[in-house]
Amino acid sequence: MFLSRREGTQRNRSVALTGPVTLPGETAGAWLEGERRGVTVYAPGGYHWAPALGDEVLVLKTGESGEKPCALGVPAGGQGLEPGEVLISAGRAAIKLSPDGRVAVAGSLTVNGIQVAPRGTEG
Repeated sequence: MFLSRREGTQRNRSVALTGPVTLPGETAGAWLEGERRGVTVYAPGGYHWAPALGDEVLVLKTGESGEKPCALGVPAGGQGLEPGEVLISAGRAAIKLSPDGRVAVAGSLTVNGIQVAPRGTEG
């Protein structure tokens, strides 16, 4: 009997929820069914991300009892991307990678510590 009651309780719990970030940073807080702090932030390999205050994040509850929440990301979309394109952005800075090899950069560009001037503005 105990096992069947426990199993029924687990089925009613969500293992993935969305909610706004309440504490920004690499170890975040998010409002889910209440505030959860110490939410580990995950990102694709080679990509580092710290969610901002108010970002809507997808949180997956891991661990045997859902005691280890982790933020997986924010909703994608609304960027007008073509299939295969990747956009990395933060504030007014952005890098857009296109499958045909084009790389578009918005904002100031610094390469190895040297500021790169936009075309036509070289002195």
